[in-house]
Parts: sequence; C-alpha cells; structure tokens
Amino acid sequence: MIDLRRLRGDGGYRDGAIKKGADVGLIDAVLGADERRRAAMHYADEARAAQNAASKEIGRAHPDERESKIAEASRLKTELEKLEAAENIASSEVEELALQIPNPAHDSVPPGGEENFVTEREVGDRTSPPPHDHAELGELLGMVDSDRAVRNSGSRFAYLMGPAVRVEFALVQFAFDLLEKQNFVPVVPPVLVREEMMIDAGFFPTDRHQVYEIAGDDLFLIGTSEVALAGLHRGEHLERDSLPVRYAGFSSCFRREAGTYGKDTRGIFRVHQFDKVEMFSFCDPQTSWDELETLLSIQEEIVSSLELPYRVINVAAGDLGAAAAKKYDLEVWLPSESTYREVTSCSNYTDYSARRMGSRYRGDDGTGLLHTLNGTACAISRTLVFLMENGQQSDGSISIPDALRPYTGFDSIAGPT
Repeated sequence: MIDLRRLRGDGGYRDGAIKKGADVGLIDAVLGADERRRAAMHYADEARAAQNAASKEIGRAHPDERESKIAEASRLKTELEKLEAAENIASSEVEELALQIPNPAHDSVPPGGEENFVTEREVGDRTSPPPHDHAELGELLGMVDSDRAVRNSGSRFAYLMGPAVRVEFALVQFAFDLLEKQNFVPVVPPVLVREEMMIDAGFFPTDRHQVYEIAGDDLFLIGTSEVALAGLHRGEHLERDSLPVRYAGFSSCFRREAGTYGKDTRGIFRVHQFDKVEMFSFCDPQTSWDELETLLSIQEEIVSSLELPYRVINVAAGDLGAAAAKKYDLEVWLPSESTYREVTSCSNYTDYSARRMGSRYRGDDGTGLLHTLNGTACAISRTLVFLMENGQQSDGSISIPDALRPYTGFDSIAGPT
C-alpha cells in the first residue's frame, strides 16, 4: 500500500505514481477520503475523552445531579458511536481507494509503456535459427508431450518427459547450490494462499484476473512462490542487524495467462503450470537498491553459467506491475524467433507490500517498515526452451552446458532418429 503521508506532502512520490499510470482523480479521491478519516478520528477522540470524563463525573456527582450526569454520559456515548461508525466508513473508503494506487516508480525508471524500456547491456553471441524450434524439438526428442496434455487438461499444458525431467531437476539443484552460497534459505512453500495474502503481497486487486481461485475455500493458486514467501514474516519484526533475510522458494506456479489468446501457444514457453525457483529478500530500506543489483547479478550469473546469450532491460514505468518501484527483465536470445524473450525479472517493492503485511525491522533507533524484493532464479520451462534452441546442434541433438553436467549425469541429449 502507498504511503499516504508521502502522497500528501511529497510531490516526487505523487509524480512517481502518475508516471506508472495512476489516475490523478483517484489520487485526489484517496487524499480527500484520508482527510475525512483523519477528521473523523479527531472528532471521535474528542468525544471519547468527553464521554470518559462524563462517566467519571457520575461517581463524584451529588445525588441530585446524578440523573442529569447519567443522561449526559448516555448522550455522549451515542454521539461517540456515530462518530466511530463514520470513522470506520472513512477508513474503509481510504483502504479501498488506496489499494488501487500503484507503488510510485523510482526516478531511474524510464517513462512510457512496454516498448520504452532501456537496454542496460547485452552479453553473449546471438545464434542463427536452429534446425528445429523448441516446440518441434521437444516433441521429436520425446521431451514434451503437448497433445496428450491438451486432451487431458486443455490448452497451455504439457507433460515433461524423459531427459527434460532430468534437466529440470538439474536446474533446480544448480540454482539452489548457487543461492545457498549467497545466504538464501531454501523453502518449499504452500501453493495455495488466502485472499488476504494475495492482497498483502501486492497482487490483488490488479492481477486478480491472472489467478486461479479454488471455489468455496477462499484459496488461490499462486502464480509465483513470491506470494507465499512474502508471508513468512507477515506481522513480524526482524532485527535490523540480521538483514537482509533471504529465501529461495521452489514451487509449481499457476497462471491463467489471460489476455494472451493466440500468443505462444506452441511448446512450453507460456503455460498455465510451471515450476520455478524464486528469490525473496526482506531488506533494510537503506540498502534495498543495492540488494536489487545483487539479485540481478545472481540472475546474470545463472544465465551466463548456462551459456545463454542475454540482455538486461530497465522496464518502463507503464509496464511495471502495481507493486514494483523498479524492475529489471533479463531476456535470453531465442534463435527461432530472432529476438530476445524474458526468462527472469527482479523487482524492488520498497515498503509497498511490507506496509500491508505489517513487516517491520527493529533496531537501536526504533522500528520501521522493511523493504521487500523478489527475483526469479530459474523459470524451468522457459529455461528449457532456451537450452533446447541455443544448445541445439546441426543433427538436432542438444548440448548440455558444463554447469549442469554434474547434475544431469549426461553431456548431451541425442538428436531425433
């Protein structure tokens, strides 16, 4: 949730929200509702003090005055109840409106929409289209069975088979080995969370259309383990000198992919169910921008170790999710399409989610809101796509990167016979 105090008094903070597309009328409505809430709180506090004083007067009053004192205390109690009701209504209005305002974009975020990103760097040599694209090769090598999955589950599902499964678990082990050296604690989190957790993590209300709901249970399938990891310290205080506290979550993830009809329907690039290793950091506000660069450097180390050509982009404000103040996308070269496609991203949510979750630090100089950051370490299905295409040899076989060979037990996958 946005900081209402800063939204009132910090012009740069307000401009950062507008830069991300926040409606000026909505901002004014939030501030107006907040004024009414604060006024209602003030009047309720005054009435509460008067009612408490009147109640004390009853015990000290002369018997002849007691009846009038009781009547006055009763009147003040009724008035207080009305003022408290008005305060509750105003508070609910503020919360409903404030949830619709995104986390303001950082000054270093470029303005504009999806096409207005800034390329930070390109690394590695881009290759020509291979003999087979990933969808063809996956079927030819028996690594992916989409036809049976569609028959059983519908579009955008797939069975991973044979060597693809071995490579998946090799990727997971490789990622965890690297992350544990950076003090990430491995976690296998729940994949179902309550609605309040989706709100607190910053995904609702804006991304609700992308989430699968379990009817009748107030449970939602997560689209990333980031949601469940964010809840690990919900309502808690972390010692400031222990920060950052880092977690690496492995989970299956589920996304409806609403709005992508007809896009990436072949193969396993864009599916409804996939596995992922996710990084999450609870961080000191004074070091969160350095922490974002650390997450990015880990992502680059992973992709470089997998011998994949890539670029890093600074995502434009209009293409940021509601919670992110800044996001880097790491995109890998996809030879069959002769373009870069996203494989991971990392974001700094600043105090946007922590404010909702009540996640704070405690130090010698008091307490404050934590900053939370997240980044994908390895999105398995997409990484498999890039490995199939960039590692594909002229005979259709796939060369396994050196970094994965100790985990797979083989250095290549034989081509089609």
